[in-house]
Amino acid sequence: MTQFTRIQNAGLAYRLGELDQQLRTDIRAALLQSGDEKYLDLAGRVHDLGDEAVANELIETGDELIERHVQELRAIEAARRRLADGSIDRCVDCGDDIGYERLLAYPVAVRCVVCQRRHEKTYAHEDTPRM
Repeated sequence: MTQFTRIQNAGLAYRLGELDQQLRTDIRAALLQSGDEKYLDLAGRVHDLGDEAVANELIETGDELIERHVQELRAIEAARRRLADGSIDRCVDCGDDIGYERLLAYPVAVRCVVCQRRHEKTYAHEDTPRM
């Protein structure tokens, strides 16, 4: 596994922060747009998404976009933990390097390109609705 420089680690941390802020902004905007009183209160607590109860309340809104954003925020937190412990560059499937350029483009990546392609082919139709 490649050890990134401090500058590279800082770059990844910055990208994760950018993604985090954008998602929180998007969640808040979606809640405010609903106009529902209970969601307006929740919109004021979006900054507390580290609190599992707030995250669960957001998921319970039934809004698929908000649910997807909350899942992405959880992926960002997991990536921050991997960055802190030095394992962010390790593919969860094969153990090879994910690569700095890939992580810079998609900082929550958990697989190298080869394993990600394999994963997508294997699970391509898993979430497809069936009749």
